[in-house]
Amino acid sequence: MGVMSESVPVRCPACRREHRFTAPSYPCACGAPVTPVLDRRTAPSAVAHRSWDDEWIALRCPACGRQGQWPHPELGCACGTALRLPVTDPSADAHAEPPAAPCAGHAGAGPAVEPSPEPASSPPPSSSTPAPPGPEPTSTSTSTSTSHSATSRTPTPQARPQTPQPRTPAAQRSAFRPVAIRTARDAVTSAALYLHWLGHQDVRRADQRPTSGIGLASRGLLAQVDPSARPASLRDVECLWLTAMTESAECVYFSLAGYADDARARADQLRVPLFVLDLTGTPQPVNATAGALDARGG
Repeated sequence: MGVMSESVPVRCPACRREHRFTAPSYPCACGAPVTPVLDRRTAPSAVAHRSWDDEWIALRCPACGRQGQWPHPELGCACGTALRLPVTDPSADAHAEPPAAPCAGHAGAGPAVEPSPEPASSPPPSSSTPAPPGPEPTSTSTSTSTSHSATSRTPTPQARPQTPQPRTPAAQRSAFRPVAIRTARDAVTSAALYLHWLGHQDVRRADQRPTSGIGLASRGLLAQVDPSARPASLRDVECLWLTAMTESAECVYFSLAGYADDARARADQLRVPLFVLDLTGTPQPVNATAGALDARGG
């Protein structure tokens, strides 16, 4: 079951102007919407300085249970104050372990374990003279050796070579749901959503700051998002590729303003996927490497 977005009143703590805010819905990789639940009992706070940990929240998809990092809801007031909206943590209950089912005749706090019933044909063992473990009966050994010889002649299914499973083609994946780009932060969000859609579920802030823009990282992947108004340069592409090489990872570049001609030519030589983010938030492949990545997934 999903959480429906609703409009809530928000008052700016700086100018006391009142607004109506609707929490955005983010698309999960399974296709279901993920909507943060706004905390009505807590007043919004003015954003004095920004940090990566404060701008992202962990939300769990109500449909598939996948937990992902999504942008913290914010609202820009006309007075120039950026307001960060408080949210509740509905996933806290999901992390709690369900209580154990009560066992009849047992009132302990721990989980009840139902004893397995004894076979009806087995008589209870003697309490006075417990029989020591001895060798198996002859009939059992004979049947066991016969079973072993039959097993050695018949190949088991586990011995067959396993063929690798193909990736899910783009036609069978759910459609990518972009977020409209109005700010530089929206561009980073769109790139992160796209990487989620490709199959990278552990997208985070990169440890090393790139030459321009924002760096994102996932297991085996390094991405750079350039939300500036200038085309990405040859140096930007080469620096991204060199950084990825030092980390033994693949790399991908997202740009709002496109790429210089020499940057595109160098990216083709280095096989670096280049994407352009349009205003709808959809990454558009620029070169053949990016088109192949979009077709096959991460």
